[in-house]
Amino acid sequence: MVNPNTLLIAGHARLPQGMAAKSVFDTLTITAEVDRKYGVIVEASCTLATDQARAFIGHILKGISLNEDMEYATKLITDNYRGKATNALIAAFKDLHVHFQQYRNEVY
Repeated sequence: MVNPNTLLIAGHARLPQGMAAKSVFDTLTITAEVDRKYGVIVEASCTLATDQARAFIGHILKGISLNEDMEYATKLITDNYRGKATNALIAAFKDLHVHFQQYRNEVY
């Protein structure tokens, strides 16, 4: 059943050369189920190549508020993910934030 209090948002960024995920996807996508009112990420996933990496990024982003925790989220990614996709993850997260802000501007 769909939760009417949340929406699914996607953010995208280009992947760097030499990544396993690059053979499947040209872009990295972060998808997040977000609370419509408070902007808090309920669940998140991404298109990194391994289940472990996808789960780890989801764990990092869960509970982050797209209304106020942008610098904190960027720091969490930078401090806890060490791989070629760091900049792509940050760019995709920022794109996710832009899409959420567009939604908020349309609704409120």
